[in-house]
Amino acid sequence: MLTKYLLLYLAVLLSHLLSSGKVMRLNTLTGDITQKGYEKKRSKLIGAYLPQPPRVDQALPQERRAPVTPSSASRYHRRRSSGSRDERYRSDVHTEAVQAALAKHKERKMAVPMPSKRRSLVVQTSMDAYTPPDTSSGSEDEGSVQGDSQGTPTSSQGSINMEHWISQAIHGSTTSTTSSSSTQSGGSGAAHRLADVMAQTHIENHSAPPDVTTYTSEHSIQVERPQGSTTSRTAPKYGNAELMETGDGVPVSSRVSAKIQQLVNTLKRPKRPPLREFFVDDFEELLEVQQPDPNQPKPEGAQMLAMRGEQLGVVTNWPPSLEAALQRWGTISPKAPCLTTMDTNGKPLYILTYGKLWTRSMKVAYNILHKLGTKQEPMVRPGDRVALVFPNNDPAAFMVAFYGCLLAEVVPVPIEVPLTRKDAGSQQIGFLLGSCGVTVALTSDACHKGLPKSPTGEIPQFKGWPKLLWFVTESKHLSKPPRDWFPHIKDANNDTAYIEYKTCKDGSVLGVTVTRIALLTHCQALTQACGYTEAETIVNVLDFKKDVGLWHGILTSVMNMMHVISIPYSLMKVNPLSWIQKVCQYKAKVACVKSRDMHWALVAHRDQRDVNLSSLRMLIVADGANPWSISSCDAFLNVFQSKGLRQEVICPCASSPEALTVAIRRPTDDSNQPPGRGVLSMHGLTYGVIRVDSEEKLSVLTVQDVGLVMPGAIMCSVKPDGIPQLCRTDEIGELCVCAVATGTSYYGLSGMTKNTFEVFPMMSSGAPISEYPFIRTGLLGFVGPGGLVFVVGKMDGLMVVSGRRHNADDIVATALAVEPMKFVYRGRIAVFSVTVLHDERIVIVAEQRPDSTEEDSFQWMSRVLQAIDSIHQVGVYCLALVPANTLPKTPLGGIHLSETKQLFLEGSLHPCNVLMCPHTCVTNLPKPRQKQPEIGPASVMVGNLVSGKRIAQASGRDLGQIEDNDQARKFLFLSEVLQWRAQTTPDHVLYTLLNCRGTIANSLTCVQLHKRAEKIAVMLMERGHLQDGDHVALVYPPGIDLIAAFYGCLYAGCVPITVRPPHPQNIATTLPTVKMIVEVSRSACLMTTQLICKLLRSREAAAAVDVRTWPLILDTDDLPKKRPAQIYKPSNPDTLAYLDFSVSTTGMLAGVKMSHAATSAFCRSIKLQCELYPSREVAICLDPYCGLGFVLWCLCSVYSGHQSILIPPSELETNPALWLLAVSQYKVRDTFCSYSVMELCTKGLGSQTESLKARGLDLSRVRTCVVVAEERPRIALTQSFSKLFKDLGLHPRAVSTSFGCRVNLAICLQGTSGPDPTTVYVDMRALRHDRVRLVERGSPHSLPLMESGKILPGVRIIIANPETKGPLGDSHLGEIWVHSAHNASGYFTIYGDESLQSDHFNSRLSFGDTQTIWARTGYLGFLRRTELTDANGERHDALYVVGALDEAMELRGMRYHPIDIETSVIRAHKSVTECAVFTWTNLLVVVVELDGSEQEALDLVPLVTNVVLEEHYLIVGVVVVVDIGVIPINSRGEKQRMHLRDGFLADQLDPIYVAYNM
Repeated sequence: MLTKYLLLYLAVLLSHLLSSGKVMRLNTLTGDITQKGYEKKRSKLIGAYLPQPPRVDQALPQERRAPVTPSSASRYHRRRSSGSRDERYRSDVHTEAVQAALAKHKERKMAVPMPSKRRSLVVQTSMDAYTPPDTSSGSEDEGSVQGDSQGTPTSSQGSINMEHWISQAIHGSTTSTTSSSSTQSGGSGAAHRLADVMAQTHIENHSAPPDVTTYTSEHSIQVERPQGSTTSRTAPKYGNAELMETGDGVPVSSRVSAKIQQLVNTLKRPKRPPLREFFVDDFEELLEVQQPDPNQPKPEGAQMLAMRGEQLGVVTNWPPSLEAALQRWGTISPKAPCLTTMDTNGKPLYILTYGKLWTRSMKVAYNILHKLGTKQEPMVRPGDRVALVFPNNDPAAFMVAFYGCLLAEVVPVPIEVPLTRKDAGSQQIGFLLGSCGVTVALTSDACHKGLPKSPTGEIPQFKGWPKLLWFVTESKHLSKPPRDWFPHIKDANNDTAYIEYKTCKDGSVLGVTVTRIALLTHCQALTQACGYTEAETIVNVLDFKKDVGLWHGILTSVMNMMHVISIPYSLMKVNPLSWIQKVCQYKAKVACVKSRDMHWALVAHRDQRDVNLSSLRMLIVADGANPWSISSCDAFLNVFQSKGLRQEVICPCASSPEALTVAIRRPTDDSNQPPGRGVLSMHGLTYGVIRVDSEEKLSVLTVQDVGLVMPGAIMCSVKPDGIPQLCRTDEIGELCVCAVATGTSYYGLSGMTKNTFEVFPMMSSGAPISEYPFIRTGLLGFVGPGGLVFVVGKMDGLMVVSGRRHNADDIVATALAVEPMKFVYRGRIAVFSVTVLHDERIVIVAEQRPDSTEEDSFQWMSRVLQAIDSIHQVGVYCLALVPANTLPKTPLGGIHLSETKQLFLEGSLHPCNVLMCPHTCVTNLPKPRQKQPEIGPASVMVGNLVSGKRIAQASGRDLGQIEDNDQARKFLFLSEVLQWRAQTTPDHVLYTLLNCRGTIANSLTCVQLHKRAEKIAVMLMERGHLQDGDHVALVYPPGIDLIAAFYGCLYAGCVPITVRPPHPQNIATTLPTVKMIVEVSRSACLMTTQLICKLLRSREAAAAVDVRTWPLILDTDDLPKKRPAQIYKPSNPDTLAYLDFSVSTTGMLAGVKMSHAATSAFCRSIKLQCELYPSREVAICLDPYCGLGFVLWCLCSVYSGHQSILIPPSELETNPALWLLAVSQYKVRDTFCSYSVMELCTKGLGSQTESLKARGLDLSRVRTCVVVAEERPRIALTQSFSKLFKDLGLHPRAVSTSFGCRVNLAICLQGTSGPDPTTVYVDMRALRHDRVRLVERGSPHSLPLMESGKILPGVRIIIANPETKGPLGDSHLGEIWVHSAHNASGYFTIYGDESLQSDHFNSRLSFGDTQTIWARTGYLGFLRRTELTDANGERHDALYVVGALDEAMELRGMRYHPIDIETSVIRAHKSVTECAVFTWTNLLVVVVELDGSEQEALDLVPLVTNVVLEEHYLIVGVVVVVDIGVIPINSRGEKQRMHLRDGFLADQLDPIYVAYNM
């Protein structure tokens, strides 16, 4: 059926073309036509256009050879009274198209996971919290009145064929797209692999140690089997722990994981065809270049010809200027009514006659020129600019002031009334006033009283505004002009008459200057085009300060002595029918409205009986150029045709601030000529090509003509970008006008003026079409047959997505057509684009009705996405709903677009619902990296030789060659060193423990420590009945007891394991870890203090773990008095000295074995690096439970004899300055801390540096301040710490970091001598490809990396390829391998399956030096030889640590380190305090902690998605917003991402909001 219509349409179109060429007349078509007759006519007509030898074509006039454009030919549809008309031209086609598109989607209903929201957030939009929007009605475009509007009513006959039409539309549709994309964003089939990335990394040989014991915050503990073993063993359950399998991507049964699965399934569906060509160079990682679609429509028509309007009639009695017209009517018809204003009840408030207008304007003119300033120094001279600030309900005062300015020859700048100091866009208006040099503002009495006042009663200076003198123009406040004073009225000239403001797309405000001659000519052209005659009555609903309302209701009306009935916006809100009532009451001939006024009237007309619109000869639709005004016009006609409204009365017009009236449909008396319509293919429009729609029934745009070019003007259309080249006849371009009646410049902006007001359109030959300049109107459209102008959009609303142009208004229209509309306010929808990753992305923001539920809104949002996808074939990047009445408004209640966009970008829009669809619309990501086959060892050797690269290896000083008088070297065992010190220097203080007040809580001399250790040894043997080699867990707070217990174990021959005690306030989560370590380490006994002893057996403990299974617990507060018979001496230095247990950041619990030999070598290495002697004092603020922290706290003092000042980090929570005060007080040269301590000082003492200085804090003696860490140096933190405390004497070079890991607890440590740590900048994109590329500081994508300290004596390092195990060259990224005497000797495991992990501790290179045995750290890094020299005179090799292999995430074939993404996210918004990322089934999950109100939670979702896309080329799958402190952090200040992941999947985070990105 549709094809029938279409052919009919084409036929008629051609008939029009031919008939206008007098080739043939067609009368039959105006009546009905039989099928046979139709076929006959059709073949006759179309014959000429069917493909034939070219000569047939030649017969046609040149410009008519274009593909057929929509035309006035459609006027043959004389509308029959029944109201049924060709389906094709119904404007509600759009609504139906949307419904059909959605129906198509319904068949395969998408399971889109709904976001989860905390209850408190849902409540915010409840009814009680709701105040109705004062402009629920309001927008400049469309709105709804209070009361329900279910959309526009259409005539009942209009929908007879609906079902048939929709079924046609569905079956006829060829394209089917889905709103999803593949997981891997490249669109490849590999998306079906849902294997968790983490699982893959664990199987690699650098996987974490086997006794992986993860636990979630819900105390579910489990010991995983190493991947290789097959025997199944049930993991122990502690208390009511639930088991969670997360390691291998096996879903966890929880609500969250179900949603993620749903999301993944949605994303698995292939989106648009996979992209063929990728341009990728690993380094320059170019983004996908959009290839032009070979099938895209291209313009084929001839070059267009400029279209001339009719001649501007020379009428004898037209006045020489507008002021002259005012003088004429004011003197010859002083009683004639000029303007009637209404109150809010619709009663006439005031009638301004021409006589009053004339005398008052003169009075204002006189006062402006003579009563401001002094006689010698008047404030305002002719030609100066003054602001006109009048409210929308007082047109009379405005009119008097405006004409007063014209008479005084000053330039009025009408602006909106500033209501508050923070009005949307008010600052930019201020900028306009400042640039125009405005110093005086004219206003009315009422308005002056209503302006915000300061306490002294003065009007404050508004933000960004110049200082203004406010001048009230009411007659009673003005002096009467003397009898002999008369304004100077001259003929219209090129002086500026007035300046009209215009708001640009970006929110900036420009002033368009209109000269006096342009003003006069514009009034003449409007008079001629509209056929205005003297004393006609005109009803004006528009804003009279600018645009169509000003031109018709204030200027042209005076020229023709017309009577204007002005309807204020406030009256329209109360009574939307008021304008129709006034048309009836005054028998008005003309009305000026916007489509929203027609829409409101439709909604409210039901209660009106006696409406008669037969007096109207012209209904000017000011926004008739808007593509969706057509539906309001049609629906309005449908309803009011029975009330006397004639179809030919509706006159849409097109206008712009720069070109004034561009085109207007002329009122005709011939009702047989229906208006021009075009049904254009939306797909063609996106390529700027006019195609009468033929195939795709859904994506069409129905446009109406806006009449003919203005009298006296020439119009053409030029290509929107680049040089202004004339368009072809079937091409959309920017309409340009050449006429006298236009603006002449943007005030004060010559560059922009040149680009807009001085355009010379070029023909294809390159010659300009005219010697006169044209003006760009900012409207996109074309000139159709018969000279009819069609507008399809605005330049300001243009969004270019992947090379296709979409118009914001069209997208709004589609969103509005999605039923039911009861969830959002009609006309409160903003559409704009934001640039993310080198392309524009579409954002839709709408105000949500307060009574709609979460489910409803979400359903509506997903339907909108589907509709836009089907109709426009473009993905929406973000759809946000905000609470009613919260979007910034323009003065007349519309949405202030640029302010809305600004709020969105800075994250202060506060939406209540957000749906992001980056997977759908981001199609220009770099190609996923393909792993290249590995290069053989020989090639690597040759390659390095050829490029002159050395193999990346480095070593600390050789221990054997260092001559020092180290007495402790004589002893193999630490226990012997302690005994020796107790004998030789018994009273030398080894340890001093400080309390939170900074006073000494406890201290130990050599002999005290020795005696205490002896007593503990006796206790272990006698009360514990332990054998040598038994394992003992030491559960102590940081302090002296721990040290004594450790040496007590050594004296008794037991193996100590230090364990952090449970936190009394958080037993449920901390005690299971203690229990786990005790069990995993197979401890035969547990030593602790009395207090902790009680805690372990308390009722709270029983709720968390099974307290009956604790091993023997010994309380060391009560020690025996005896000494042991003998102190144990190990038989072999390679036997076990102690076990070091630690939970890695990936949640793996790993214990390593430290032999006696390794322990002594470790202590010696540190002694040499830091130059430690008995006379030294070292301050230590670290947790003493594992790694280097434990060694420094417990072992080094005994070995080197220096005094350790111990500061428990927990004490800093009550006194953040404790550590630094101690360093200053004890004049310490070397101090060690952790990142969490440094962060605490930076945050807690930031504002106190002055008071600390006053307390005498002095850090000038500090030589080394080392951060003990097992991660990439946190350069931002160390730098801010250095900067902050520089004033207190801290030398920036003193601050450095160390690096250790499980296989070797300390590889690097800055120490005292040697060059300062260096920093390099590497390209983050190259790092993802496992390459190192050095760049300049500040270059894009640069990442600063700081050297991790100097390599310790006796340590050798090499960089190896983790897969091939081959050595790598200098500055290549690879795994750090280490060889040293203090390497740990292996993992301590329950199962004894050490073979799997054996290569962590004894790996060999696959080529090169294949003899040396190395330990693999599991960290990626690189070595770089610097220009600096070491203490021994050799060039210094710096080690840079990039990150842990088991933490790195493999996404799109590239390796990402979580910290890099987290750093970007934390920068994205001021309310993000912390962030952690992890992957789950190939989706990137970002968890952010929000420091702010919960209402800000949804602001973060788009910002987080944007920043990760921009900086890392990754699409975020899930954004989780949580409270502060939810991201678990271990004692070293490292994020426990895997615990977080398990907690998220088990639904334990209590998130504020979870967004699943589509």
